[in-house]
Amino acid sequence: TWKWVVGPMFLYLCERLVRFWRSQQKVVITKVVIHPFKTIELQMMKKGFRMEVGQYIFVKCPAVSKLEWHPFTLTSAPEEDYFSIHVRIVGDWTEGLFNACGCDKQEFQEAWKLPKIAVDGPFGTASEDVFSYETVMLVGAGIGVTPFASVLKSVWYKYCHDATNLKLKKIYFYWLCRDTHAFEWFADLLQSLEAQMQERNNAEFLSYNIYLTGWDETQATHFVVHHEEEKDVITGLKQKTLYGRPNWENEFKTIAGKHPGSRIGVFLCGPEGLADTLNKQSISNSEADPRGVHFIFNKENF
Repeated sequence: TWKWVVGPMFLYLCERLVRFWRSQQKVVITKVVIHPFKTIELQMMKKGFRMEVGQYIFVKCPAVSKLEWHPFTLTSAPEEDYFSIHVRIVGDWTEGLFNACGCDKQEFQEAWKLPKIAVDGPFGTASEDVFSYETVMLVGAGIGVTPFASVLKSVWYKYCHDATNLKLKKIYFYWLCRDTHAFEWFADLLQSLEAQMQERNNAEFLSYNIYLTGWDETQATHFVVHHEEEKDVITGLKQKTLYGRPNWENEFKTIAGKHPGSRIGVFLCGPEGLADTLNKQSISNSEADPRGVHFIFNKENF
C-alpha cells in the first residue's frame, strides 16, 4: 500500500511547494475600480505573468485571511499590460477584501495603503480554444460572463491589429442573467465594441443577445413600452434586451442555416443544467456528414 501512497503524496507536496513559491512572488495592485452594485475591479501586475483568454487565478489576501485561496476568472486580455479580476461582494471574504482596498471610504486611497495580494496561476479553461473556430457561440449565465470579457477584449485587439489573419469571423454572444446587477460594468465593454465595429463598417462581426430571466410582469410591461426607442433603456445598447429564456433549438437551427459546412465552437460558462441543454442541442443539430455543420461543445461550470 505504501508504494501507491508515496507517489501521489510526493506529487501533492511538489504542487504545494510550487504554490508556496508562486505566492511569495510580488504582486502590485495598480488600480482599484469600484463598479455599481458592490463589484470591484482589481488591476494587477506580476513579473513573468503570462495569460491566455478565459483563464483563471487563485487569489489570497493575507490582510483578510492568511489561509484562504479563492478562484477568480481573469477579465483582462493577454494584449493588455496588466491582468484584472472582477469581484462581486457576496460574502465575508469578499467584504473583507472590499474594506481592505479602502472601497468603503470616501477619500482617495493611496497606493501604498493597498493590501498585499498573493496570486497563483493562471490555470487553463476551455475558453482558450475560441480562436480555433471561424464561428463561435459564447453563452454566459450570470457572473459566468466574466471569461468572455477577456475573450471579447482579446478579439478586439487582434481584430484591430491584423483582421485579415484572424481566423474567427463571427461571434454569437448570449448572456442570461436574473437581474440587472451585473449589467453596469459589462455593458460598457459591449457599448465600446459596438461603437468601434460600426466605425469599421463591420457591425455584423458580433451578434449578441442579453436575456433577463427573472423579470416580473411589471418590469416586462415597462420593457414593452420602451422597446421602440433607439437604444435599450437598461444597457444603452442598440440591441434590445430580451426577457425570459432563449429557445435554444431555434437558435441552433438558425446558426446552422447561416453557416453550412462549418465547425462551430459552443462555449459555456454557467450551471450544469444549462450545460446539459446546450450539449444535447449541439449533438442533435450536428450533421452525420463530415462535410456538414458540426457544433463542438465546451464548458466550464461554477
